[in-house]
Amino acid sequence: MSNSLFETHRETLDRAIKANHERTYWSAYPEIPSGKIYGENAKADGQAAYEARLGKPFVIDQPGTVGTIGAEVSPFGPALAITYPKADLDVLLPAAVAAMDSWKQADAQQRVGVCMEILHQINKRSFEFALAVMHTTGQAYMMAFQAGGPHAQDRGLEAIAYAYEAMTSVPANVKWSKKVSKTDTIVLDKTFRIMPRGVAVAIGCATFPTWNTYPGMFASLATGNAVVVKPHPAAILPLAITVEIARSVLSEQGFDPNLVTLVADSVDEPVAKELVTRPEVKIIDYTGSSEFGNWIEDNAKQAVIYTEKAGVNCVIIDSLDDLRAVTGNIAFSLSLYSGQMCTTSQNIFIPKGGVQTADGNKTADEIAQAIVKAVTWLLGDPKRGSEILGAIQSEKTLKRIEQAKKDGGEVLNDSVPVENEMFPDAKARMPLILKVDASQEKLYMREMFGPIVYIVQTENTDQSIELTAKASREHGAITCSLYSTNPDVIAKTENATAEAGVALSCNLTGQIWVNQSSAYSDFHVTGANPSGNATLCDTAFVVNRFRIIQSRIPVAVEAEAHASV
Repeated sequence: MSNSLFETHRETLDRAIKANHERTYWSAYPEIPSGKIYGENAKADGQAAYEARLGKPFVIDQPGTVGTIGAEVSPFGPALAITYPKADLDVLLPAAVAAMDSWKQADAQQRVGVCMEILHQINKRSFEFALAVMHTTGQAYMMAFQAGGPHAQDRGLEAIAYAYEAMTSVPANVKWSKKVSKTDTIVLDKTFRIMPRGVAVAIGCATFPTWNTYPGMFASLATGNAVVVKPHPAAILPLAITVEIARSVLSEQGFDPNLVTLVADSVDEPVAKELVTRPEVKIIDYTGSSEFGNWIEDNAKQAVIYTEKAGVNCVIIDSLDDLRAVTGNIAFSLSLYSGQMCTTSQNIFIPKGGVQTADGNKTADEIAQAIVKAVTWLLGDPKRGSEILGAIQSEKTLKRIEQAKKDGGEVLNDSVPVENEMFPDAKARMPLILKVDASQEKLYMREMFGPIVYIVQTENTDQSIELTAKASREHGAITCSLYSTNPDVIAKTENATAEAGVALSCNLTGQIWVNQSSAYSDFHVTGANPSGNATLCDTAFVVNRFRIIQSRIPVAVEAEAHASV
């Protein structure tokens, strides 16, 4: 098989590798949904493609299909009414194993070329993905296009770039020689082969099905493994389209399409526990709750496991120059996608003695009220508010909001509905903002996923730092945010968060928020606290997905000498 696809995409791959090394901004896939970039008919074609899916079976010709399953409902209102193949694992998994026969014989360039082409084809259909992501996750359209499309694609490419470098760090063939005496030399031909671990399972989440799935999926596929994609029951469509595209490209390139398969399930008929403990499964990528992530780690002993779980993200407010700029930035970060991002802050620590600002000392209550004011202004216009909030993905999140109010804390801002003119049935809510004391750890020292915020009054900034580190160490955290004009406080917080294994952002204002994670530059999740054991992406994320197996054959010295003459 040729390496034509590798050569086609070589420039993009080289640029991705360069970006990984430099950690500077670069993107392979434009994030602006413009017809000038994607084609004048791309948006209309994407809309038509999405609508053609609704109310019909999603056909994937893969082994072991035993009926259909699926019950997705858009958080914006309508049911998708799409059904997907229900898989018999006893048939599907052996087919995935068999599909690796030719795939693992292909060299790194061939596999990477195919993976790059899959991403290229996915990118061309970004408008279709935007609607699929929007109506399964509740993300507003612009966010669904960006996070579900180009940003997810960049994360997939980032993983491919790491995988390619790891696989090509060892030569495929070498001639090894060692002089053992004045007259004798040992000469060996050595061959080093990249051998995959086996079947990989990529378990998708309900809120970011493509963004969180693509890194593991493409890291496993590029390194020679078959991939079984297991979406969240509420967000199957984006990953089903992904599987469809991958299988098509694999077939076109002469490989077995069963290298990528779909295992859909439902809340009433879950299959994840059975799937991840199967002996054929050697790699698991998981994004979701800590409870099930811990169960996988405890029970799937036959597999290498990469997890992103829950966390308690914190903000420390110590001192600041521009109160309006800071509270505006915090308000947007708390409101974006109704707080349903793993990077959204939950706890905001403010010293009881107040915060020094350019306008003098502001009390903790004044800072809290400034945050509430910024949130209510931001979301006060229904059109603007609905574009920022999107919709609540799960009924469990709505129940969690009500439970948080019952559990305790002074309500500073209630989680009232926000009208969505385009989708009247959208489940949109203001962030619930509660004021608590640092002593009330039982309330805020737990993850409360969704638009739930605790403003915690502490004795001083030192206690704020201590509580932030404690939350990270004991419960996990993916982000931490600090606002301080004091270099000593910044240095102390940097040290504390590094020890606690959580990424820190300092003094963010304007068009950059703590929620954001940039491919090729930001390491998403550290793997150094309970929020997850892996990073998207680094070398460690790819190197344990394959092994290097060598063979060596002696070469006769006489033949070598004769050949040289």
